[in-house]
Amino acid sequence: MSKPFDCHCRLARQILHPPFSVLNRPPPNYDGHVPLTTTERLALAAGSAITSLVDPYRHDMVAALGEATAQPFFIAQLKRRMLADATGRRILRDRPRITSKTMACDKLRQMPANSLGRAYVSWLDREGVTPDTRDAVRYIDNEEDAYVMQRYRECHDFYHALTGLPVIVEGELALKAFEFANTGLPMTGLSLAALVRLKRQELHSLFADFLPWAFSNGWRAADLVNVYWEEELATDVAALRARLSVDQPGDLREVRRQIRAERKKRKQEAARQKGMQPA
Repeated sequence: MSKPFDCHCRLARQILHPPFSVLNRPPPNYDGHVPLTTTERLALAAGSAITSLVDPYRHDMVAALGEATAQPFFIAQLKRRMLADATGRRILRDRPRITSKTMACDKLRQMPANSLGRAYVSWLDREGVTPDTRDAVRYIDNEEDAYVMQRYRECHDFYHALTGLPVIVEGELALKAFEFANTGLPMTGLSLAALVRLKRQELHSLFADFLPWAFSNGWRAADLVNVYWEEELATDVAALRARLSVDQPGDLREVRRQIRAERKKRKQEAARQKGMQPA
């Protein structure tokens, strides 16, 4: 049998007889792994995308969307970038995890005010989150690829601390745009669909200032997936930004306060003008 014909026969067998189905699921490749058929993966991607758009705070659906769209190509590309970097290779070898147990937040609060560790824990305290808020990876088949996704996910709060972007819709969208430019993961780009939920003033602020910042900084910055954040806790955060080629954006919370104050002022003025009209 010729090789081309044999190749087509194998492809036909794979299409007609897929390797597994929902009734014949293989064992997991790692603790917590859920193997999915192609149909299930497409359904997960579609369902999680719709749910994430309706409710951007459904972090479980955002996580599922990230996993459903990352493999096999994009997460493998991110891993190749880690393998091409000395620090990235060490991270893959050491497999550090970022949790409340490993970060010792009480000690970080005692670090100098200009250190990354202090900036990180101050951001956690200010936003009311902990290092344990990141979901475990479940739907990526390759065990090492799953760790790469887990590492990206657990480092997300360091990106917040580095940039100062808050956990509000505008802040998350700006950071997702930054991550999309830096990592190329589809979910980070797809998350920008939530822009349709914003009001005109918030959209203007993002398009005028924060999205241009996000894309330009994300593209030019070093690969943040190759930063061993645990070893940078004592580093001056401004010096780290300079080394990574990341500029700090403006204060988005202050921008939001100004927008809402102006909106309230306009409403009050409109109500006053309406009250002055003759009956």
